[in-house]
Amino acid sequence: MSEATLPAAAWLTVLSGLPKMGPVRLRALLARWPGEEAWERVRAGGLGEDQALAEACRGLSAEVCSGWALAARSTDVLARWEAHQDQGVTVLTAEDPAWPQALLEDPEPPLVLFARGDPSVLERPCAAIIGTRRCTPTGRAVGRELGWELARAGVTVVSGLALGIDGSAHGGALAAAGSPPAAVVGTGLDVAYPREHAALTDEVAAVGAVVSEYPLGTPPAAWRFPARNRILAALAQVVVVVESSAKGGSMHTVDAALDRDRTVLAVPGSVRNPAAAGTNGLLAAGCAPARDAGDVLVALGLGAVGDGARGRQPSLEPHALALTHDQRVVLGALGWDATTLEQVADRLQVPLGPAALHLAELERLGAVVRTGAWYTRLAVGRP
Repeated sequence: MSEATLPAAAWLTVLSGLPKMGPVRLRALLARWPGEEAWERVRAGGLGEDQALAEACRGLSAEVCSGWALAARSTDVLARWEAHQDQGVTVLTAEDPAWPQALLEDPEPPLVLFARGDPSVLERPCAAIIGTRRCTPTGRAVGRELGWELARAGVTVVSGLALGIDGSAHGGALAAAGSPPAAVVGTGLDVAYPREHAALTDEVAAVGAVVSEYPLGTPPAAWRFPARNRILAALAQVVVVVESSAKGGSMHTVDAALDRDRTVLAVPGSVRNPAAAGTNGLLAAGCAPARDAGDVLVALGLGAVGDGARGRQPSLEPHALALTHDQRVVLGALGWDATTLEQVADRLQVPLGPAALHLAELERLGAVVRTGAWYTRLAVGRP
């Protein structure tokens, strides 16, 4: 293969990899010229003098255009294209049959998508599960349980693979071994971000799909993640916010979802929980609650969870943990809100020592998590 025989996607690959090239600027370039011609004009330099292009880009400095020209002149287009092929990355444009249908009529679609795995999973019913990175143990458990139950019900769970709620939802979806999950990331597909989720990213790509609008080698940048969120919102028919502060990053995805007439659900949280301020605010603004996976399935038009009752609470299943009668009594006293040792002892009417011993054993078994002076019960009946 030579540059003369490269497909149109190859030129979009190198254009999208230019420094400070975002979706707005790429769209403006391609509205003026086809990919190969746009690349040649970038290489030639001088685009900063094109006022019409600058306006379409919402600002385009001479410094940015100079950076583009320098990068383009040092880029081997054929080598960049072959690198994507060698790493098993599928490069999609809107003309490809595998292009996600949900993006065809989107007001701000990506011009190119890079995919690891099987992007056809995005044609299944999709629910985005999102939330704060600084989630509570309860929020993490709820995200995992929702991911597990929705995947078992045939729904593709989508997230941004961030720490916190995103990762817990994907962990649950993978454990369910049901419908494969998908993720939308804001970096190149060879750049693990966050690094802690490198293995999780590989697991999602192995059974589902990980997609990005950025080519290999693209590093994380703060501005890329709000842009990423519009794709996440577009791909999902329903967006579920598990926990979020009032001005958290999840709200960017919520705004993008509402702009696209997507259904937004929020998991109710305690008024004492700062991580639930955003979700409770969404409920106050009129969003429907996500009390369990059944609410999400109803919003997707798929009915309710077949093996669960409406509004049920997470429960310890007998086969999940071998608990003594006393340990079950302690769990009952703990409840489902974060609770102190003193509160548990008071509810049980026992001294602090025995209550502390039971809580420590429950923590060791994975039925309880301790954060500072607070204990939170986990739903351990799910993988």
